[in-house]
Amino acid sequence: MGPAARLAALLAVLALRAGDPTGAAARGDTFSALTSVARALAPERRLLGLLRRYLRGEEARLRDLTRFYDKVLSLHEDSATPVSNPLLAFTLIKRLQSDWRNVVHSLEASENIRALKDGYEKVEQDLPAFEDLEGAARALMRLQDVYMLNVKGLAQGVFQRVTGSAVTDLYSPRRLFSLTADDCFQVGKVAYDMGDYYHAIPWLEEAVSLFRGSYGEWKTEDEASLEDALDHLAFAYFQAGNVSCALSLSREFLLYSPDNKRMSRNVLKYEKLLAESPTRVVAETVIQRPNVPHLQTRDTYEGLCQTLGSQPTHYQIPSLYCSYETNSSPYLLLQPIRKEVIHLEPYVVLYHDFVNDLEAQKIRGLAEPWLQRSVVASGEKQLPVEYRISKSAWLKDTVDPLLVTLDHRIGALTGLDVQPPYAEYLQVVNYGIGGHYEPHFDHATSPTSPLYRMKSGNRVATFMIYVLKHHVNSISSNKCQLPNP
Repeated sequence: MGPAARLAALLAVLALRAGDPTGAAARGDTFSALTSVARALAPERRLLGLLRRYLRGEEARLRDLTRFYDKVLSLHEDSATPVSNPLLAFTLIKRLQSDWRNVVHSLEASENIRALKDGYEKVEQDLPAFEDLEGAARALMRLQDVYMLNVKGLAQGVFQRVTGSAVTDLYSPRRLFSLTADDCFQVGKVAYDMGDYYHAIPWLEEAVSLFRGSYGEWKTEDEASLEDALDHLAFAYFQAGNVSCALSLSREFLLYSPDNKRMSRNVLKYEKLLAESPTRVVAETVIQRPNVPHLQTRDTYEGLCQTLGSQPTHYQIPSLYCSYETNSSPYLLLQPIRKEVIHLEPYVVLYHDFVNDLEAQKIRGLAEPWLQRSVVASGEKQLPVEYRISKSAWLKDTVDPLLVTLDHRIGALTGLDVQPPYAEYLQVVNYGIGGHYEPHFDHATSPTSPLYRMKSGNRVATFMIYVLKHHVNSISSNKCQLPNP
């Protein structure tokens, strides 16, 4: 699986559990599965309809105001207009006493905006929560880290890894989409609020650069401004130990907002620090990338994610081969599975086309209504965590005959009994923006694990099916277990 497919990640691991389908719409979890992100298009289409009606109402109102303006202006432009004409005199007095008041106090504008606000309030419950914005911003930072992406490139809609003078294109979207200054500011502010200045600084730098380029332009949808970006970036640099940059940015801030007393005090503070320690002017503090939660195998994990393809040179190694696999099963004699050995130590085998497109689509459709935020065991509780970003569902084989067929196919290929209690149900997982599950053991590592309370034994194997279609990753997972003695 190449990085382009991984970057566009909708990893839909097919998981089995009976749950409450209403949980799939929980606010604050939209970012954790791309199926939920896709569903967010529907309320935005409703908002577009509301805005279209508002614009049409405003256009009609402005056309009428233009008509009134042109009518009155034509009278003033005609120097021969005699106020001695009783009709003109009457209309002048009427306009000043009545018409202008009606124009200025017209309710049309307020009625138009009220209709827009009322419509928004009806849609608001279906919109992503602030936690989704935070999660989506952290996802961009995760992609930035794992694939060593350049922030300036990301802001321009380009997914490039820049290492020294080498530039590698990792993903080419069909449509180039760039981020605005406000977009970059929001990503940087999420990192800033977490005290993560390693990520905050490059995103805020890009926000400042874009705001500078468009200074004086006003965009209704923007929440931030150049002053906001300079303010946050200056303090981020100060917190990171770069007082010189903090001072320079604070001074620039005062050019736009000279009456800001807090920033004036900061400038005095930074100037004093630099006067007391002149070496701070040239000292560059190296900001360490945060490793939370601590992951000892992070470099190896991310190195594998960055690898172009499974094994770029595997075709040159004679011991790696392709074949048709039946596992001596009559079930597979007429339809053997295409097998590719891609690694010997550890032994890694890839089976191609294990499910077809129609089967994959069917399983995704069965799972989607039941998807809920994926959790991990934490003592006696099941909790969502930052190192697992996805939604999961569990599908019993009684849900659809296709699942029975899939179980038979898995059993024939592996020789394992995949019926409960010897195996769990099919688990379906749909990964979100920058969705991932950091390296972990699938089997239980503690006797207190809930797996043991199921009286089905610990996990001994995991069967995973990846489905790639239109840059959509799906995984079917079936975990086999040995019963307790």
